[in-house]
Amino acid sequence: MTHELVIRGGTIVDGLGGEPYVGDLAISGGVIAAVGVVAEPGEREIDATGLLVTPGFVDLHTHYDGQAIWSDRMIPSSAHGVTTAVMGNCGVGFAPCRAEDHDVLVDVMAGVEDIPGAVMVDGLPWTWETFPEFLDALEARHRDIDVAAFLPHSPLRVYVMGQRGVDREPATAEDLALMRKLAEEAVRVGALGFASSRLTLHKTAGGQPIPSYEAEYAEIEAIARGVDDAGGGLLQFVPDLMAGDYEGALAAVFDVASEVGLPVTFTLAIGNAGPPIHLDALRMVEKANANGGDVTGQIFPRPIGLVLGLELSGNPFVMYPSYREIADLPLAERVAMMRRPEVRERILTDKPSSDGHPLMFAAQAWDYMYPLGDPPNYEPAPQDSVGARARARGVDPLEEAYDRLLDDDGHAMLLVTLANFRDGSLDTVAELIRRDDVVLGLGDGGAHYGMICDASFPTYMLAHWARDRSAGRLSVAEVVRELTSVPARVAGLADRGRLAVGYKADVNVIDHDAVHLHRPVIANDLPAGGRRLDQRADGYVATIVSGEIIAENGVPTAARPGRLIRGRQPASTA
Repeated sequence: MTHELVIRGGTIVDGLGGEPYVGDLAISGGVIAAVGVVAEPGEREIDATGLLVTPGFVDLHTHYDGQAIWSDRMIPSSAHGVTTAVMGNCGVGFAPCRAEDHDVLVDVMAGVEDIPGAVMVDGLPWTWETFPEFLDALEARHRDIDVAAFLPHSPLRVYVMGQRGVDREPATAEDLALMRKLAEEAVRVGALGFASSRLTLHKTAGGQPIPSYEAEYAEIEAIARGVDDAGGGLLQFVPDLMAGDYEGALAAVFDVASEVGLPVTFTLAIGNAGPPIHLDALRMVEKANANGGDVTGQIFPRPIGLVLGLELSGNPFVMYPSYREIADLPLAERVAMMRRPEVRERILTDKPSSDGHPLMFAAQAWDYMYPLGDPPNYEPAPQDSVGARARARGVDPLEEAYDRLLDDDGHAMLLVTLANFRDGSLDTVAELIRRDDVVLGLGDGGAHYGMICDASFPTYMLAHWARDRSAGRLSVAEVVRELTSVPARVAGLADRGRLAVGYKADVNVIDHDAVHLHRPVIANDLPAGGRRLDQRADGYVATIVSGEIIAENGVPTAARPGRLIRGRQPASTA
């Protein structure tokens, strides 16, 4: 017998948290055929001596709804060991949708996920109306990794209610009945579940709350019952973190989940200061799970924040009229202008306009803003903040930020740590990662193209949490478990996330000592020439999807084995 691929002599990290051991792994027919000692040869073999062999990573929270249509590569995620990406999160997406509502959903996605409207107009063919037709469109394109989708709340609401849904009017009994029916249909054809949001910051590009904002209990319940009618699925939810609305919003969703019998995963953030409201959410999770529920808080393993720069969607001066006068100049010309004393003085003494982006409140959070170097430091020391640096220089923080933006000829970036950086460290995150009722997520791949590049978090887990951090360091086995079998279980994808016979052959071969995360860079490779942040990593010797190598030593191959996952998947019986 000859296997299609044999990985020999690697350190097997099984994905379940078991002690790593040296062994071989054989792949045939897209599944794992043997683990341990493999006597048979492989048509191709990889010498993994001294390297880690892990399951492919599962990312629960992405927004590749558009990119999975217009591209065959789910980057940055697939460059960081991710082999399965779940999209449709936050209740935003592109189906179901009638032709007359295309502009509405583009406006929602542009506002919530910072995807330029021109990119979507150019990149989306809109060959679908219903959610089943959207899944068919996804299935028609092969890509580097597997994708799965939630039924998103805002498109569903607009599809059922039209302008009344956009205006956030209460749903009628007839509306609720149709939402339930369409939710059942979506899950029957392959939706993993249902996603919604009531986050205040989730606004359309026009500045209005998204259609799902403040949807009533009866509406969430009707849709959840539709999911249950089709056999069940996961509810994904974003509470109003800005208002600390864990008690109100989560209580309603937890009650629905308990009543209907569905699992829930929700966005969990840690405030940088003030009362530790995340503890309230965790107490609610503990209570729900003690009563038979299946609830997980979804945590991001580094600061939740924004990347600012002269080439990006935001910077501290983006709302200043004097800066706007030169904002459209090519970068080199803009930098030259900003270095002129008279231009510098005019901008620094100017005042911002009032018509700002909802996230621009963070653009001058000086004590939570840090230069982002190469390699990027996502757990910087408090004395490195723009505010602290300004105080040390005896200048206004605005002046310090101005100077830092001009570093590297204007290519410099600033990281704003909005959450998860309590008391200037990730210690609280370290405590939460180890909890069984917490799962990693919130990487947002495929969205926030000009402000965030968080899809690289698996590499950060391997480098920072499993190697470089002194206090609160996690073992390699713990980190791999949190990136593989745990999110796979939460998503209901029991066929992957572990290295065992019969399981899907999604595998990473990693040189742990060489794992290195680079600073984000600008790429202009979206439809209509759109811009996005990209982030490279070193250390991935091979990434394998369904037994096919999609990247070697950081270089993509021509293989496109990724498929649409239709619904929850059973575990192997091998």
